[in-house]
Amino acid sequence: MLLSQFLLTPATVHAQVTTAVPEPVANAAPTRIEHIHVHSPALEGALEGDSPDREVIVVLPPSYDRSKATRYPVVYALHGYSIGATQWTGEIHVPQVIESAFAKGARPMIFVFPDSKTVHNGSMYSSSVTTGDYETFISRDLVAYIDAHYRTLPDRRSRGLVGHSMGGYGASRIGMKHADVFGALYLMSPCCLSARGTMGLNPDAMAAYAKMTSPADSAKLDWAQRGTLAAAAAWSPDPANPPLYLDLPIRNGEVQHDVLNKWAANAPLSFVDQYIGNLRRYAAISIDVGDQDMLKIDAGKLHDMLDRYQVANHFEIYSGTHTSRVAFRFQDEVVPFFSRNLAFAVTK
Repeated sequence: MLLSQFLLTPATVHAQVTTAVPEPVANAAPTRIEHIHVHSPALEGALEGDSPDREVIVVLPPSYDRSKATRYPVVYALHGYSIGATQWTGEIHVPQVIESAFAKGARPMIFVFPDSKTVHNGSMYSSSVTTGDYETFISRDLVAYIDAHYRTLPDRRSRGLVGHSMGGYGASRIGMKHADVFGALYLMSPCCLSARGTMGLNPDAMAAYAKMTSPADSAKLDWAQRGTLAAAAAWSPDPANPPLYLDLPIRNGEVQHDVLNKWAANAPLSFVDQYIGNLRRYAAISIDVGDQDMLKIDAGKLHDMLDRYQVANHFEIYSGTHTSRVAFRFQDEVVPFFSRNLAFAVTK
């Protein structure tokens, strides 16, 4: 499997910094942005040493400060590999795209952008003693904090989950497992849907890993080498294997099939069959990907599998690369999708 099917290609990383921006809608009302930190018990004691206090960006709709009695649906938006919440909101041109979507008719919602970047550049939104339990951070700790501190509609039918690339993987993984928390699901160019092999674990990479004396040494590695460590930290943690506390699928030149099996077990195309009942609970599911993005192959397989099980979903291959249209998609597809499919008033 190509590395680009696992995370992103190095060329894509540079493209993320210069994503195109839609024309702003004239006279769009301003949102209010808050930068907060949320403490997550699920991330305490992670062996890599990343902080359990995570940066979170909250975008409040224009009416939030005027309508003091109004409660709002919340959309949780997950960033991709090698970037955090601040960089991703810049690359998708928040708040402009959200303000423009509201001005074009989308109903007011709260948007929440949590930071899940780790020492190896990404948590994979997975559950691991090495990285910490980011799956629970998103689905429990973060949701509980936002419901406690903002005027939300604290009901699964009023919560949406969206992510791009690694965030699309996170949205698929968390979405499949936690339909009791979220009510609508949007996967943007999701990565890592199928099992990854050992490609990239060449002699140079193995030599670089052998020189590491702590997880912090990851900063000295190239992008692809860090991506492999991120996967291993998330999917094959090993608390008895310092200093990195992870197992790689090659040791002493031999393929470690038990490690590859663990990685395969974390691929949504491997475990989606177990969560069909959960997926049927969603008011709507959407998947999109660019026609020049190799991730379209696996995204199409997930769509086909959902169709096979008769789980309602929308799938679109649009004209673009992995990142070239992501701001346009967020404005013109993602925000309106949740405007249509979340509950804006919950009755018992």
